[in-house]
Amino acid sequence: MEPLLLSGSQARKIILYAAGLAGKAQFGTGIEAVYMLIDHLGFVQLDTNYVVERAHHQVIAARIPNYEPGWLAELIEDGRIFEYFTSDAGYLPMHDFRFSLPVKESFLVTRKPLAPAETRLMQQVLDRVEREGPLMVGDFENDRQEASSGWWDWRPAKVALERLYLEGKLMITRTKAFHKVYDLPLNLIPTDTDLTLPTAEEYARFVIRRTLGALGIAYAKEMAWRARFVKGNLIKQELARMLAEGEVRTVLVEGLKSAPLYMLPHQPIAIELSGEAFILSPFDILNVFRHRLRDFFSFDYQIECFVPAAKRKYGYFCLPVLLGDTFVARMDAKADRKQKLLVVHNLHFEAVELNEAMLEKIITALKAFVQFNQCRDIDLKKSNHPVYLEAITRAFR
Repeated sequence: MEPLLLSGSQARKIILYAAGLAGKAQFGTGIEAVYMLIDHLGFVQLDTNYVVERAHHQVIAARIPNYEPGWLAELIEDGRIFEYFTSDAGYLPMHDFRFSLPVKESFLVTRKPLAPAETRLMQQVLDRVEREGPLMVGDFENDRQEASSGWWDWRPAKVALERLYLEGKLMITRTKAFHKVYDLPLNLIPTDTDLTLPTAEEYARFVIRRTLGALGIAYAKEMAWRARFVKGNLIKQELARMLAEGEVRTVLVEGLKSAPLYMLPHQPIAIELSGEAFILSPFDILNVFRHRLRDFFSFDYQIECFVPAAKRKYGYFCLPVLLGDTFVARMDAKADRKQKLLVVHNLHFEAVELNEAMLEKIITALKAFVQFNQCRDIDLKKSNHPVYLEAITRAFR
């Protein structure tokens, strides 16, 4: 099959459609739309950062009007989604459960050999969950021998719980405060769930299809990233086979000289965008690969909470603002939950000319974002574009 030649605009539309951002309510509304979104993307990354509403909720709320965070817990309780790893921690559809098994197996076989005391502790922890039911780390006595040396210096019981989770002997649910609750898989997995371990070839093909389904157009390295915890994965080998079999096709984008690009043959190409504005999480599927934003959207973006304060350009937790197929701004925001105030430390506009209609769409997205963060008002501290800032401030008065 000959490579498909696309314009830059066509490529962006395909990518945005695959990400569920062609328009608001692309998957409908209500809890069923949340499930359809997670099932389509195959994975919604979670993050604990609570500067604004947590990433997984923001990803869903950007796409589904009037989203309620409680719906995610309801889908977990109903056994329709579960929390685990692909490339990162996130929520996955339960019917993909068997494809989490190679990741669990890889965590088990690649870990360092355990000392007898560690093995005993893991068994003791597992025995307690079996006897007592779901437990949190706080249910175990403080077994730390020395003072903590930092954020990731977990005490032994916490380490044991996490190992049991990664290896698949325990699963996780969450409290309303987002604390982990560890439980036995048999209590959380529906009885009709397929638990057969996929072959290495099956797993690689699953990852390729899932990655291309969520990204629309992708490089091989994004597929490899999604399988990064499965050592010796066959992504490269199976991608070549799927290409030869016509299950995947290559793509060329005008003006872009790059490594080979791939797409599913049935991916829609004639796509119209609604032109709406979206305030996106840094951990959104659209934003996690910095090179993709540069290549397809000419947008150089980096989440700066991991950058030393003195080197930050735009702010600690900058949120990309998308309008149609163009990134028009980045917003460093924090929700002051006591004051019910969304504080925007910096609203930096890109070098894009915005008319009144465009600004109105950004204002609409901002108002929805304020409400989503359970705030009543907004405090816009500064911007590199005083005229746009004044127009937005006036709209909130």
